[in-house]
Amino acid sequence: MPVLKAGTRPPWVGLGAAVWVQIAAGSSYNFPLYSHSLKSVLGYSQQQLTILGVANDLGENVGLLPGIVCNKFPPWVMLFIGTLACFLGYGVLWLAVSRTVESLPYWLLWLALVVATHSSAWLGTGVLVTNMRNFPLSRGTVAGILKGYVGLSAAVYTEIYSGVLGNSPSNLLLFLTVGIPVICLAMLYFVRPCTPASEEDLSERNHFLFTQVASIFLGAYLLITTVVGDVLSVSSAISYTFIGIMILLLLAPLAIPIKMTFFPHPRKSGMLSQSASTDKLISGEETDKREPLLNESSSTANLGNFQDGEDVSMLLAEGEGAIKKKRRPRRGEDFNFREAVVKADFWLLFLVYFFGVGSGVTVLNNLAQIGIALGVNDTTILLSLFSFCNFIGRLGGGAVSEYFVRSKTIPRTIWMTCTQIIMIVSYLLFASAWDGTLYVSTALLGICYGVQFSIMVPTASELFGLKHFGIIYNFMLLGNPLGAFLFSGLLAGYVYDKEATKQFGDMLGPSVSCLGPDCFRLTFFVLAGVCGLGTILSAILTLRIKPVYEMLYAGGSFRLPQSSLH
Repeated sequence: MPVLKAGTRPPWVGLGAAVWVQIAAGSSYNFPLYSHSLKSVLGYSQQQLTILGVANDLGENVGLLPGIVCNKFPPWVMLFIGTLACFLGYGVLWLAVSRTVESLPYWLLWLALVVATHSSAWLGTGVLVTNMRNFPLSRGTVAGILKGYVGLSAAVYTEIYSGVLGNSPSNLLLFLTVGIPVICLAMLYFVRPCTPASEEDLSERNHFLFTQVASIFLGAYLLITTVVGDVLSVSSAISYTFIGIMILLLLAPLAIPIKMTFFPHPRKSGMLSQSASTDKLISGEETDKREPLLNESSSTANLGNFQDGEDVSMLLAEGEGAIKKKRRPRRGEDFNFREAVVKADFWLLFLVYFFGVGSGVTVLNNLAQIGIALGVNDTTILLSLFSFCNFIGRLGGGAVSEYFVRSKTIPRTIWMTCTQIIMIVSYLLFASAWDGTLYVSTALLGICYGVQFSIMVPTASELFGLKHFGIIYNFMLLGNPLGAFLFSGLLAGYVYDKEATKQFGDMLGPSVSCLGPDCFRLTFFVLAGVCGLGTILSAILTLRIKPVYEMLYAGGSFRLPQSSLH
């Protein structure tokens, strides 16, 4: 396994750049903005449209190849591949929707959508894995922030869509074709491995708090301006002003490295010498003059936590071949993919994530049709609301789980249990179609959907380590397209078209929409049952991994088991 050379600068520049890449990586959340145009312009049925929704989720979440490549190539390679996929995939979709090229076959558009959204897998894996390794002691917080910005991306795109693109699906697809590659190419240089901190300090926690508060302001601002723009008729000048303020808020995380440059925080000499000696040991060279290296292993990333010389001596002896004994890793240590996939905890986490996110993405992919069926023709507010609440769930899930895991050693998965219970209530509210419940149920579902993401990411790294985190994390993401295929493609699309046939008979066509709560009622009942099963499995997983968290977070801070060195 190659060792990627790390920069000596603090990792905050890379985190600030990662925010922009994550916004770009959320392009797949735009599907509800142009899905109705695909149906009306190209003449597709609802089931054909839901199969395109499966392609949308399949491309975004099938990231096994990026998960493998992230251990072999630097992050800029990941970002470049994602940029190329984005340009090619969305370019074909734009050609079709704008009618620049007529009569493109359905299979080609399906494939183009897979390629377009697969860019998200490359972009997201590149920045997430890099920053998780740059901040190994704050995994939950980092995962919550980065996944939060992905969740917020739909609101960012909705602001651009309604503010400067004239609510035109064709213009939106052109923006995705050209705009996203430009942003990602500008970030290539800044996202790279850095030497991680060897211990936690107050300034780092304050920097994370600043980033979280700035993202909350951004989310609230986007929701408010989207509602204002939809309710009131605002001028072009005001729309561009809204976009300008949004860009400034997106730049907020870069204030941290700027502040650190002009007002550097002095580090303790003991921390410096300890980090330096660790870097020298890892490099395998002499111990007096060496450049720091960053190894993929979480054990390497946390060597600064070991205070006595015995552990370091043991590692050195092992590196020289003095210790030959090898055993299977225990939970909390570094697993390779083959070692992890045979563990019951691996499959429990996968199933819990699959039931939660797979059911939630069904609603997201059909959000435009759900709104129209229930009498809401303009679904931009619905999408912005879902996006904001998805962001709150991701950010809050990371922060809240981080607090309780450190203070009470409560496994993060307890929050997956709680939110799946709330998801059951949300689906029943959708099915009831009571007046005023559409926005409430959308908001609740958005929060719970976001929590599933922000909890799965650090949990996978804590149970199975950071060394092969890229491929393990991306395998977990397969739960999203699998759920989209089963619950959206096979169930929701079929139920919708069948109910529309009852309503319109021979008049049924691509421009005709199913109306009324029956269009999705059966689907929502099934999704509620699915989350009921997910609740039971997540409770079982929480009880199983409680001892692991008591070991990892004894004393209130993350520490790697010393047994991982032997």
